Amino acid sequence: MNYRIISSILSRILAIEAGLLLLPLAVAGIYRENVLPFVWTVALCLAGAVALYLPGRKHTGALHPREGFVSVALSWLVISLFGALPFVFSGAIPNYISALFEIISGFTTTGASVLPEVEPVPKGVLFWRSFSHFVGGMGVLVFMMAVLPTDDEHSMHLLRAEVPGPVKGKLVPKMRDTARVLYVIYLVMTLVEVVLLLVGGLSLFDALTTAFGTAGTGGFGVRNASIGAYDSAYVDIVVGVFMMLFGINFNLYYIVLVKRSLKGLKSQELGVYLLVIAASTVTIALNIAHLYGGVLHALRYSFFQVSSIITTTGFATADFDLWPSYSRGLLVLLMLMGACAGSTGGGTKVARLVILGKAIWSEIKKMLFPRSVSRVSLDGEPLEADAIHNTMVFYMLYTLIALGAFLLLSVEGFDLETTFTSVISCLSNIGPGLALVGPTGNFSIWSGASKLVLSLCMLLGRLEIFPVITLFASGVWGRKS
Repeated sequence: MNYRIISSILSRILAIEAGLLLLPLAVAGIYRENVLPFVWTVALCLAGAVALYLPGRKHTGALHPREGFVSVALSWLVISLFGALPFVFSGAIPNYISALFEIISGFTTTGASVLPEVEPVPKGVLFWRSFSHFVGGMGVLVFMMAVLPTDDEHSMHLLRAEVPGPVKGKLVPKMRDTARVLYVIYLVMTLVEVVLLLVGGLSLFDALTTAFGTAGTGGFGVRNASIGAYDSAYVDIVVGVFMMLFGINFNLYYIVLVKRSLKGLKSQELGVYLLVIAASTVTIALNIAHLYGGVLHALRYSFFQVSSIITTTGFATADFDLWPSYSRGLLVLLMLMGACAGSTGGGTKVARLVILGKAIWSEIKKMLFPRSVSRVSLDGEPLEADAIHNTMVFYMLYTLIALGAFLLLSVEGFDLETTFTSVISCLSNIGPGLALVGPTGNFSIWSGASKLVLSLCMLLGRLEIFPVITLFASGVWGRKS
């Protein structure tokens, strides 16, 4: 294990976090709030960066895959440990474990909150809370690669460990340029949404924080009633459409917008994603029509909630926990599926579902026609056996982790619906669940130990299990690479 290069990466991450904290500090200053919580946090981040820089400044050697996985997992942990401090210092969330849960929920773009009310919270803290979605959406190390000089060979292992989805690759020859391309698309889409929300009558603060939550598919709101507080069909449509857009693989945007090729529109994953959204929206609208005076009015709420849940954003315009069993059950299935690979959304990813379905069909064909040759392909390209194997292993690990966390949380004695959806919402990075953790509830009901379990679930879900597991794997911390 190359400890020096890991130390160097963590040092850069803390320095970047110190820089990012200047934005909420400025917001606190604009609203004439106490800026000391951010000043102290910036100072501690810089002190930590210097402490980590000293042993890592003369790092040599290559960054191997295991260093890449470990660096990514530790980077997310470190940025969260320091990022929780403004909540504690400001008094918004005095308990550190609860504050840690809140910021991990922010960076992992989960959107699960321990705050019963958000409107009394200082604007600077709310801005930091929502801004953490924007930073975590594309990935903290992808951001580092975009703004700081990094070795291309080293960057590849970091990108593979952090970007969600079963298939990863370069958009352009240099990894740093790939990171920049991703962030330019990400930033432009966010700015367009901000402008549209301003046109819809939102204040600049509300437009920015809502766009941050949409872009990162996180869902932290600055109103107690989430997006429903604006009571605007226009806002619902804008946010709903952009949630759906941010749930699409960013590689496809590059292919269509930069390379000016329609090949990206032929993606099988994109087709399944849009089909599921359309079918779910229509069937849920029919199921809840009696609650909203007709199908057309129900479509507004069903589309928004389907878009919010499948992209794992977590915004709400209605209390879907009161919807009929079919609608609530379908939303839980969408929680498990999630958005597209290479997007800012969470869940197990549509691409994996497509691969799993094709692999199952391939096995059925082999049973029916033993002499036939059947290969699993995606978008016309045959998949290697390793890709299929990794997909199967991922689903197995996801299931085992969900069951383990469910058993640990069940000790507290809450109802099955609350416990199960708490685990799924955190592991799939969604935010709201059902029952006590539904759209009108929050996660403050859980004990400190359970919050730590759910925090680990959020990290496992955002980093797609493997980078976090490597921290506990035998032999990872040895000297030899």
